[in-house]
Amino acid sequence: MSAPGSAPEAVADVLDLAREVAEDEVARSVFFLTHGTRLAGSDQRYRNRYVLVRVGDSFGACAFEEGEVDPDVADLSGEPLAALLEHAARPLRIAAADAALGATAPHREDSRAERRILPTGTPDVRAVARDAAVAELLTFTPGARVGLIGVVNPLVAAIRQRGGEPVLADRNLQRTHWGDPVADDHRDVVAQADVVLATGMTLGSGSFDEILATCRERGVPLAVYAQSGAAVARAFLGAGLTALSAEHFPFSQFSADASPMYLYRGHA
Repeated sequence: MSAPGSAPEAVADVLDLAREVAEDEVARSVFFLTHGTRLAGSDQRYRNRYVLVRVGDSFGACAFEEGEVDPDVADLSGEPLAALLEHAARPLRIAAADAALGATAPHREDSRAERRILPTGTPDVRAVARDAAVAELLTFTPGARVGLIGVVNPLVAAIRQRGGEPVLADRNLQRTHWGDPVADDHRDVVAQADVVLATGMTLGSGSFDEILATCRERGVPLAVYAQSGAAVARAFLGAGLTALSAEHFPFSQFSADASPMYLYRGHA
């Protein structure tokens, strides 16, 4: 498989690219996965759902909200990847595209990526290490407003430790562990932020294009931390995305052992 090099304007362009590189590939495995996590010392429980697609040695992934994808999606295992790229469920299309692009150009072979090894440890140890690495991708002066779309407490703490003022949005959280208010609409956050850090879940929700367009219009740096659609997000480096933290399955929260993540930075 080979990928053309034109810069995408929107997620639809990356899906078109995935269709071009998918060719005769087969989705050998399709997963429906749901899990919950509550970090030590916190009363907040994170509930996450993922659809995953395996193509060769690549896993594509996308998180979704309850009811968006049915467990019977696993019955698509063995179907042509091209069929999954046309599926009605956006998260499945994103996961399929992620798998196609990840198989074409694995993060482990991308010369732009810095491979960072997360330590063996508890969920808390690994979450803190991961989010500290993600925060390194952000360049801002002390007191800058850092728009965080997709809130996890260790990442809020990491932004504060670097002198930023988090401005927060998340569809499933009203307040952080420390009582910070969290908006349920990202638009006001993006409008006032000096730099924006967005979760890859925005690819599956359909809000990524709007966030990208607003950041381009305002000239605001945009970074993405992605378990969902990491290879899809990577296509926007140099086309509105300035930095990316990419994780492929199995994600950091699904293992206690040392595991890799990939940092892309410095792309205007």
